[in-house]
Amino acid sequence: MNVPDADCTTDAGTSERTALVTGATGAIGRAIARQIAAKPGYAIVLLARNAARAEHAVREIAAATGNRQVSWELVDLSRRESIMAFAGRWRQPVHLLVNNAALAPRSRQETPEGIEMQFAVNVLGYYWLTLALQNRLIEGAPARVVNVASYWAGDLDLTDPEFRRRAYDQHRAYRQSKQAERMLTVYLAAEPGPAAVTVNACHPGDVDSALSRALGFGGHESPDQGARTPVWLATDPACADLTGRYFEGCREVRCPFAADASQIARLAEICRGYEG
Repeated sequence: MNVPDADCTTDAGTSERTALVTGATGAIGRAIARQIAAKPGYAIVLLARNAARAEHAVREIAAATGNRQVSWELVDLSRRESIMAFAGRWRQPVHLLVNNAALAPRSRQETPEGIEMQFAVNVLGYYWLTLALQNRLIEGAPARVVNVASYWAGDLDLTDPEFRRRAYDQHRAYRQSKQAERMLTVYLAAEPGPAAVTVNACHPGDVDSALSRALGFGGHESPDQGARTPVWLATDPACADLTGRYFEGCREVRCPFAADASQIARLAEICRGYEG
């Protein structure tokens, strides 16, 4: 369904809600975290793998918003072991999870476990973290998961998601990871749990960021402009009952990748294969 006349400006109006944001030391993620922190009643936790950058982001967000409930946790989203360790020590309900972390190395790189890096962070990181926090999201219901994906998506080859057979291509690897994020959104939205835990995906806008520059683009929008749709989807009351959807510019857009149930099931099966 379309959400008519969305202006991306309203607030959920709730209190004592914990929001976890990944990739919040980057341009878009930091803007997402700052905009949510500026809303009443949110405690923000940045999930980051670089302690110094996380500390700097926390200080910046707290100073800009006056919100002193801003903190960080060390998590390497390319590694399931790190994600599970974080989930094991996190004992509080989670009301909002924004999966935003992404990278796009120019050459093929692998994690210490031998997983291609874009697939590990951009795909498995979203999948692992959401499921690892599933019980905490249920405790925090009504809760929301927002997957920051992209309209620049496609080329997913489920027979070779890590470019072991194909020659690695930075752009193709990035595009297929964003397609996979949108497909996993549909899968995770259908996972058993209360209807009050929603999972949606969105395109954040064409932002001039380190990631977009690494891909050879740039962008004509500021990080704050890029954060508008993810923040709207995360906090606006109009989105409370929407799940398994994809959005651009604060409006739902039909996702061609959401219609192929067999491919979504196959992708989920592939992701489960990395849990052993």
